[in-house]
Amino acid sequence: MINKQVILKNRPKGYPDENTWQLESNEITELQDGEILIEHHYISLDPAMRGWMNDSKSYIPPVALDHVMRAGAIGKVIKTNNNPKFEVGDCVTSWGGVQQYSITNGDGWFKVDESLASMPMYLGTLGMPGMTAYFGILEVGKVKQGDIVLVSGAAGAVGAIVGQIAKIKGCTVIGIAGGKEKCDYILNELGFDDAIDYKNENIYSALKKKCPKGIDVFFDNVGGVILDAALSKLRMHAKVIICGAISQYNNKSKVQGPSNYLSLLVTRSTMQGLMVMDYTKDFGKAVKEMSGWLQEGKLKSKEDIYNGIENFQETYNRLFTGNKNGKLVLKVKE
Repeated sequence: MINKQVILKNRPKGYPDENTWQLESNEITELQDGEILIEHHYISLDPAMRGWMNDSKSYIPPVALDHVMRAGAIGKVIKTNNNPKFEVGDCVTSWGGVQQYSITNGDGWFKVDESLASMPMYLGTLGMPGMTAYFGILEVGKVKQGDIVLVSGAAGAVGAIVGQIAKIKGCTVIGIAGGKEKCDYILNELGFDDAIDYKNENIYSALKKKCPKGIDVFFDNVGGVILDAALSKLRMHAKVIICGAISQYNNKSKVQGPSNYLSLLVTRSTMQGLMVMDYTKDFGKAVKEMSGWLQEGKLKSKEDIYNGIENFQETYNRLFTGNKNGKLVLKVKE
């Protein structure tokens, strides 16, 4: 059997180019005692992948050169060699990487129930993005009924879930997104109260108009100018959740930091970083509650699925061009 794999060959400076990765076909080795063979069906594409390519200190070691590109994956066990935890046919998910097959002893892999949701949904709403949204807005943001919540990257995999959970909890939610189509999506399909089109509106003027009373919670996926503008609208004891900064990931120069940070002092507000892996032990609880919301129609999930491991780089680029709708997923099963 042959395994197609996307290998990290060079660390990019700025935006990854055609020299960053290489598609290879390698023979699958025989299973050792206790190992299982997993056929990947889908791979998750996430903005965090850009940071994993940098050889710098972070919350997780960088992807090593000449190794498979790190990514979330979901698929099925197709062969086992005396592994007591998994059986052929089990649907499983973990950090399988951008490849068609994984060999593992099963550590870090989790069984999921396909009767509750589709495989792609376990990479999005019921996967890492959904868990990020759930724990970020509820545990870090501690939203309560009546709060005014601002979400950047509001049409993305995390932001869309953040806004919907905030609505479930009785908040007023304003989303920041790029372009009329995405703003219409969060308003008309997801039920946000208002939207700011950062591509066609002045962010400071829009915040003044649409958040006249300020904001209690800001969930930031973008960084840069949008973070700076949001800091100017904090109410007393507001919470700022730093989930990501996609506007800065491909910078060749210094990351742009907020100049309005003294608003935190004046309003006695807090800014806290969010790392979803801190909440791993509670993922089961979150999946159960979010599955209930999905079944009740309170929560909507949207996956944007593309085909072929050969199209990995083209699909990855959609993370940064905005040319996607919902959670970006690549089907790698042939």
